[in-house]
Amino acid sequence: MSAPKDGSKPPVRLFTPDFLTELFQNPLDPGYADAAARRRETPAATGWRGASARAVAVVVVAAVGFLFAVAYRETMADEPSRSQARAALVTQIKQREAETDAMTARAGRLREEVGRQRDAALSGSQAARLRNLEAGTGLGRVRGDGVVVRLADAPASDDGAVGGDSGAGPSRVIYSDLQKIANDLWAAGAEAISINGQRLTATSTIRSAGAAILVDFRPVTSPYEVSAIGPRSLRDRFDDSRSAYLMRRVARDTGLSFEVREVDDLTLPAAPEPRLRYAEPSVSPSPSPAGPGSSGPSSSPSGGVR
Repeated sequence: MSAPKDGSKPPVRLFTPDFLTELFQNPLDPGYADAAARRRETPAATGWRGASARAVAVVVVAAVGFLFAVAYRETMADEPSRSQARAALVTQIKQREAETDAMTARAGRLREEVGRQRDAALSGSQAARLRNLEAGTGLGRVRGDGVVVRLADAPASDDGAVGGDSGAGPSRVIYSDLQKIANDLWAAGAEAISINGQRLTATSTIRSAGAAILVDFRPVTSPYEVSAIGPRSLRDRFDDSRSAYLMRRVARDTGLSFEVREVDDLTLPAAPEPRLRYAEPSVSPSPSPAGPGSSGPSSSPSGGVR
């Protein structure tokens, strides 16, 4: 650079230090270095101040330990009462289940007795016609040849969880699986169907409540057996259905169990007596139509769908 013609000194050029170079050369912030230097120059607390600080620390540690000991003792003291309450609840549940089973069996016996008394009061043709109607509507016990579709959740893994979800859906049976199978069995010619002993009728529902599956509001658990009575072609026609194809693919991909077999001389129980309801005229003869922004009830319940 040439000097100015007027003889003045050339301007001093200032170079801005590179940030990365400065960061690697001086990684520690100057404030930390100053604080460390001050700690080195200031002598440690001695005398009564140091002793009081140590005493306070010991008292705090002792208090925390005492609180932990008291909490542990209270927890262990309450454990027997919680175990007793849990055992009492389990006993009550088992007792109620036994009572429900006994009442269900008694109701079945009474229903059969009513049927015998009714058949005795009616003529032969009327009784036969009534039995046929009961068999068709699900209110009568039926026997015959048919098929049994068995489904079971995938085996639990080492950590206790039941499989994992894959692209084909969850590795456990969901309520829509039973819905599809029951509908395709009806379409294949089934005359009577039951799921784990629960007879299906024209008003039956198969829904989910959390992880549980309800058939007519009664819980059913894995393994699930869908029993159907129908013609000899029932097995072949069901094997060609969409639900059978879907469940075979799900079983292959997730480990879920799916099996269809023919069974001779199946016996399906009768459904409980329905609770009849009668329609009544509305108070308002012309209900207000739903607006364009209103939404009706959901067409399907909450739960998994494949």
